[in-house]
Order: sequence, then C-alpha cells, then structure tokens
Amino acid sequence: QVQLVESGGGLVQAGGSLRLSCAASGRTFSSYFMGWFRQAPGKEREFVARITLSGGVTYYADSVKGRFTISRDNAKNTVYLQMNTLKPEDTAVYYCAARRTIISTRFYDNDYWGQGTQVTVSS
Repeated sequence: QVQLVESGGGLVQAGGSLRLSCAASGRTFSSYFMGWFRQAPGKEREFVARITLSGGVTYYADSVKGRFTISRDNAKNTVYLQMNTLKPEDTAVYYCAARRTIISTRFYDNDYWGQGTQVTVSS
C-alpha cells in the first residue's frame, strides 16, 4: 500500500507556472506507476498525465500537452507536475494517483489517491 500527499498548489495568473509535488510513503514507490488527475467544480475527475516506473515514458491529455511535464524521482519517492502557460480552464483540484499497473485514464480504475491540492488560475 502507498500513501500520497500532494503539495504546491496555489493562485497564479494566466500564463504563469506552478510545480506540483506528490510525496509517497513506503519503500516500494519505484514499483508504482504514477499519474495526475484534476477535478473542476461540477465536473468529473479527468486524466492529466501519467508516467512509467522508471520515468522513461510519459503520456498527456491533449488539453495539457506541450504545457505540462510529469516527472518522478524514485530516490525521493516523489512525482512532479510542472505546469507552464497556465490557463483559467486549468483551475481545479489536482490529485496524484498510483497503481501497480499502468495508470488508467479512467480515474475509477486507479487504486491510490492523495487528498488533492487546489490550483486556481486567474484571468
């Protein structure tokens, strides 16, 4: 089992940047596929990005491709989401997820979740 804690959210103007972090407990972080999702008010939780065990392969939602970068540091048990050129429509609570197999783009397929961190982008 793994426990996840997100941080790094906040209020930023459109065009700005933020870096989210997700710290995982336990010694087996490197055996978990990791991903980021987000949920805006009144909307379903949606896939943002995912990364493989070693960090060698990443995949992004079309809405963030070219602006967001997911990475991981297995020595620090942490996965990151660098968000650049932020837009008001990126406003949401951002969650990290973990799974023993590849992260599913369907949120309900994934096994472990953090508590979320709020990102608000003002226009």
